[in-house]
Amino acid sequence: MKTTVALTIAGSDSGGGAGIQADLKTFAFNRVHGTSVVTCVTAQNTQTVTDVMAIPARMVKAQFEAVVGDIKVDGVKTGMLLNQEIIVTVAQCLKQWGGHNIVVDPVMVSRSGVQLIDDHAIQSLKDLLFPQALVLTPNLYEAQLLSNMSIDTIDDMKQAASKIYDLGVKNVLIKGGAVKGQNKGVDVFFDGESYLTIGLKAIDTFNNHGTGCTLGAAITAHLALGKSLIGAIAPAKEYVTTALEYALEIGSGCGPIGHFYPILD
Repeated sequence: MKTTVALTIAGSDSGGGAGIQADLKTFAFNRVHGTSVVTCVTAQNTQTVTDVMAIPARMVKAQFEAVVGDIKVDGVKTGMLLNQEIIVTVAQCLKQWGGHNIVVDPVMVSRSGVQLIDDHAIQSLKDLLFPQALVLTPNLYEAQLLSNMSIDTIDDMKQAASKIYDLGVKNVLIKGGAVKGQNKGVDVFFDGESYLTIGLKAIDTFNNHGTGCTLGAAITAHLALGKSLIGAIAPAKEYVTTALEYALEIGSGCGPIGHFYPILD
C-alpha cells in the first residue's frame, strides 16, 4: 500500500511526550507515515531535563540523506535543532532537497520562558531556516523574542505576527497556549495580508507537555496529505485540543497530551 510520508527533524524526548516521539505519534494518528532525523538526545521525564547530548552534524546530514534519497517525503517539520552547527546543516539539507511543505517550529524558548539555544543559533535560524518555511509556529515567548515586544493580548499577537513576517517568513502562526485569561489557547495566523484568530475551547489541564510539537506535526501531516495551509491548520488545532482533553497523568510532573485518543473507546 502506497502512503503519504512526513519527516520530523527534532530531538528525542525520553519521556515520550514531545519531540520526535510526539511527532511520530501525531503523524500516525493523522494517517501519515513518519520518518525522522534525530538532532539531539535528552534525558527527561515529566519533572525535568537532566541531560542533553547533540547528535554530530554529519550524522544529522546522513540521516536526512538516507531518508530523502530513498523515500518520497511530502512534508517536513523541524523542532529542536539545539546548536548553530546543526541548524546550518539542516538548512543546507533542506535547500538541496528543494521540497515544499516545510513547517518550522522555532524551538528557542520553553513554555516556562527559558531560552534554550544561544543568540548565534537564533540568528542562524532567522537567516537560513525561516526563509525556507511555509509556516513558522512560535510559542508566545518565542514570538516575544522574535518581535522584540511584550505580548499580552490578541492585538499584541497580531502586531508580533506582522513583525515576525517582516523577517522574511511566508506565514506565521503564533501559538496561544501560554496566553492568560479568556484568550488562552487562541492562536493568531498572519499571511502578510490578513489575520486569522483560531480558537476552540480552552482545556484546563496541567498535563500539556508536547502541545507545540504536536500542533506543528499535525499541520505537517495535513499539508503532506495535500491540504492548503489553512486547511491543514484547522484539523491540526482540533487534534491538539482533543488530545489535551485526553491528557495523560503519568509521572509526578507535567504529563503529555493524549496522542492516541482516536483509538480509545
